[in-house]
Amino acid sequence: MDKKPRSLSKIILAVVITLVTLGVMIWSLFADENGKYVVLDPSGPIGEAQRDLIIISTILCAIIIVPTLILVGVIVWKYRDTPGNKAKYSPNWAHSTVAEAIWWGLPILIIIVLGAVTVRYTYATEPSKPLVSDKEPITIQVTSLDWKWLFMYPDSNVATVNTLTIPEDTPIRFELTSDAPMNSFWIPELGGQMYTMSGMAMVLHLQADEQGTFMGSGANFSGEHYTDMKFDVNAVSEEDYNNWINEVKLNSQPLTAEGYDQLSDPSVEEVQYFSAFPEGLFNDIVTKYVVDQDESAEATTHE
Repeated sequence: MDKKPRSLSKIILAVVITLVTLGVMIWSLFADENGKYVVLDPSGPIGEAQRDLIIISTILCAIIIVPTLILVGVIVWKYRDTPGNKAKYSPNWAHSTVAEAIWWGLPILIIIVLGAVTVRYTYATEPSKPLVSDKEPITIQVTSLDWKWLFMYPDSNVATVNTLTIPEDTPIRFELTSDAPMNSFWIPELGGQMYTMSGMAMVLHLQADEQGTFMGSGANFSGEHYTDMKFDVNAVSEEDYNNWINEVKLNSQPLTAEGYDQLSDPSVEEVQYFSAFPEGLFNDIVTKYVVDQDESAEATTHE
């Protein structure tokens, strides 16, 4: 006995419910605690360019994917095996020049356009490329530790743990390294992530176009408390930034070499401020695990 086929309305309802469910799941996974989809709501030139690339790429891919999914549903429905189905049956059909021109030509054109757009935006947002601005960039040296972030301001000789303060509309030159397992430095509203690795100093240029507090975090698994590697990025006016520097200098203790050794031990730390830090500390961290060639050759000889 043949089963009664499902109605078209029930199939459409099932598809809609599935798509809505997937959408809610994706949104909940990538939205922040305030429900804000931060990657698509940037506050800096790099973040804006990366958002544009995401949207353009999605639209270009949707030109292929959406019609294909619709056609799959239409074909399945039209040629379903049901009594009395009067859909045209062409068992000897083998070729259509028009159809092949569409399903080969359109994807090739989309790939060419997508490749050109991706190359353009990739070069425009190259992390080590300085941002165009009439203001001098501020350098901030970033070190990922277990399980905290150390930020050093070499121009002002102050340092912080798990908090950043930057002036708005001013390019920031981040110099990134690690004195722990590899991690990833990420401020979603300002730009994409950049890995931090021991023995290497990476460069990342970002800028906040407006005042506000932005979320920062480690975006790489690095052990037991990697979820605690979060920090606030406070974008303030230039006047407030200078006042903040002066306040840190007046009301904080300096970070000593011994203090850094303690800080580098695995631990979860609260926000901290330091009025000074040892000169050349960042370079010492970068070269900490470099083995001198003479020492290496001598050790090999003894072995």
